[in-house]
Amino acid sequence: MAQGRSPNGERVAEDWRTKFLETLSRTSNVSAAARAAKIDASHVYRIRRTDPAFASAWFDALCDGYDMLEMELLRRLRLGDCENPGTKRKRKYDNATSFRLLTAHRDSVSRMRASQQHMNEEDIIASINAKLDLMRERMREAATADTPALPAPDETDRGNEA
Repeated sequence: MAQGRSPNGERVAEDWRTKFLETLSRTSNVSAAARAAKIDASHVYRIRRTDPAFASAWFDALCDGYDMLEMELLRRLRLGDCENPGTKRKRKYDNATSFRLLTAHRDSVSRMRASQQHMNEEDIIASINAKLDLMRERMREAATADTPALPAPDETDRGNEA
């Protein structure tokens, strides 16, 4: 059984992989996942380079993590977070770290998803265009709903036609 080393140099059995991948899926953070699995991050990267199955599981975990991060970010953008939970006080919207993380890794996750779904460039562009069209339609609907309708003319608006 192949073993790795923990950050403090102790030998670690193979069962670290499950904990690492679960934590990576939850946090999208390789360093935090390595710490949780009690394995040195350099060993994790080395295994990823040499083990295609582990590399695939790594990317699957990242995809899951980014999906959860996007959903959390959308929730925060819509609702915010209470500074004092349990109260209806001021909400804070501190999303800078989430945006940086999404920006840093979004391309690699998108490429991996596309390769797993066997999508070519034209399919990806068509998918993006369909999403943009849906967003535009929702924006038009929202704008229409927010615009007050013109009042119907009544007899006083017609002037002296008689």
